[in-house]
Amino acid sequence: MKLKEPISNLMEQLEFVIDGLTNQQYTQPVKVLSKSTIGQHTRHILEFFIELNKGYEERIVDYDKRVRNHAIESDKYVAIDTIHQIVASLAKPDTKLVLNVEYGAEADHRAQVITNYLRELVYNMEHTVHHMALIRIGVEAISELEIPAEFGVAASTLKFRAACAQ
Repeated sequence: MKLKEPISNLMEQLEFVIDGLTNQQYTQPVKVLSKSTIGQHTRHILEFFIELNKGYEERIVDYDKRVRNHAIESDKYVAIDTIHQIVASLAKPDTKLVLNVEYGAEADHRAQVITNYLRELVYNMEHTVHHMALIRIGVEAISELEIPAEFGVAASTLKFRAACAQ
């Protein structure tokens, strides 16, 4: 599957940054992130992949009903182990899925959208990059860790920058 490699690369980048932090930095509230932590953003990223895996089996994905695993946000080693589990689970064949969405408290703000596994992997990949950009801001605010230039930057932006540099 063509998406496994770019998602695996993102997960490697995330692991590298998490591993470069102390557990105290990983769990420290960061002012520029509205007092959220690097761990909370990491948990949020990973739980979307976990929910997609669960939904793959049931053929129904509901990101709003994901289980919040606070061990992922409070222990960087749990997060790293979860990253490895996610990467190991990516190579599944495409299949139709139903995505449950909810955009308000009212019943008429709920909908079911037909989607598929590969489309949801693309969504999760873009969602990951977005949160990695926030993690970059947080890490730079609390540590001296050298973050790779591509961390938290969309592939299209990286291609555009490379074309401009030529």
